[in-house]
Parts: sequence; C-alpha cells; structure tokens
Amino acid sequence: MGISWVQILVVAVLLILLFGRGRISSLMGDIASGITSFRKGLREDVDALDEKASSVIDTNTIDNEATKTKTDNKS
Repeated sequence: MGISWVQILVVAVLLILLFGRGRISSLMGDIASGITSFRKGLREDVDALDEKASSVIDTNTIDNEATKTKTDNKS
C-alpha cells in the first residue's frame, strides 16, 4: 500500500494550518541556505586538500632536483 494523493493533500493542509505559509517558506529558506553553506564547506575542504597536495608535489620535485644536481656534480 502506498501513500495516496488524498493523504498527501491532508498532511499539506494540516501543515499549512499549523505553521502558516510564511513560517513554512522561511523554514525552506533556512534549509536552502544550510545546504548552500554545506556545499561551500565541502568545496573549501577539497580546495585546501588540492593546495596541500600541490605543495607536497612541488617540495618533492625541488628536493629531487637538488639531489640529482648534487649526484651529477660528484661524478
């Protein structure tokens, strides 16, 4: 048994009567801003990891070049 459209309509009417139109729209706005800030936080974490990974790669490259230069000069 599934939920029929009549049951959904009754629940929607009850919610509107209990909370009012303005209250529900403000709640939905709060949820939307929460989702937006969550996504922004995820993007910042990924950007920070990318920066950290690129700095590690740059450091390793510089260290490897310095080692190669030292060994080439000794030969």
